[in-house]
Amino acid sequence: MSIGPVTRERIEQVSSVIRTYVRHTPVLSVGAQDFGLDGGPIDLKLEYLQHSGSFKARGAFASLLTREIPKAGVVAASGGNHGAAVAYAAQKLGIKATIFVPTISTKAKTDRIRSYGADLVVGGDLYADALAASEEFVARTGALPIHAYDQVETLLGQGTLGGEIEDDIPEMTTLLVAVGGGGLIGGLAAWFEDRVRIIAVEPEMAPTLNHALAAGKPVDAPAGGVAADSLAPRQIGKLMFPIARAHVAQSVLVPDEAIVGAQKALWDHARIATEPGGATAFAALLSGRYVPEPGEKLAVLVCGANTTAVNFG
Repeated sequence: MSIGPVTRERIEQVSSVIRTYVRHTPVLSVGAQDFGLDGGPIDLKLEYLQHSGSFKARGAFASLLTREIPKAGVVAASGGNHGAAVAYAAQKLGIKATIFVPTISTKAKTDRIRSYGADLVVGGDLYADALAASEEFVARTGALPIHAYDQVETLLGQGTLGGEIEDDIPEMTTLLVAVGGGGLIGGLAAWFEDRVRIIAVEPEMAPTLNHALAAGKPVDAPAGGVAADSLAPRQIGKLMFPIARAHVAQSVLVPDEAIVGAQKALWDHARIATEPGGATAFAALLSGRYVPEPGEKLAVLVCGANTTAVNFG
């Protein structure tokens, strides 16, 4: 299959390829008042229920089903979720996978990667260290690299979520999305363009897109905080940046305590057990870092659940 630029037409093409391999995840409507907020219902797109525990399965299947796979198999660097997704997709398609993760990757994520039969290599402190090790592996073995966010196929795969959201919540006017490397929000922004307001939400301790937008280009940013295993690359993706600059309406930052508070609130009021990165978009509402205008129809993406925590009290 020939893959072109990241456009709505190409996303539709990829959606037809991966549809039988991914779940159409549900939407849960919750009352704003249940969370101490003003306004009407908030729709939560429960993509944390996707195969492998996050939206990343979409990009993984898009990459593996549209590219020629060498005998050496595929390799991925990841904070954990992308690695689990590539391992899962590779297992389903009978492909050898090697996954590199840093030491900050949680046990929930490393256990999941191993459960899918991939070879797991743990080393280095941050995602950037795992990426460097994976690039050395590619040079040595000839394995095909599957990038977590800065790859056309990955962006197209993540963008397929946009079609689902549009079908499920046609009246939506605003979508809040957590940002790490930008593959998810880049794909969604390419799908929606300016038909809805897309709000980027990042931890204060990992403001990758926020700093890039301020600088006018991808730049190094801090890479720490409670969600560092999923939302803390050194730089935002170069492929997604022009898409985000054109179609992301606003970038907001949330403190770690707001992310942990959002995890607890989602569990207490909706019995949603999500990892810190999965709760980050909702944290923007609870913390008041994003205040909707009257009449906005809000949707929030709950994007990952690879955690062993259940009681967030």
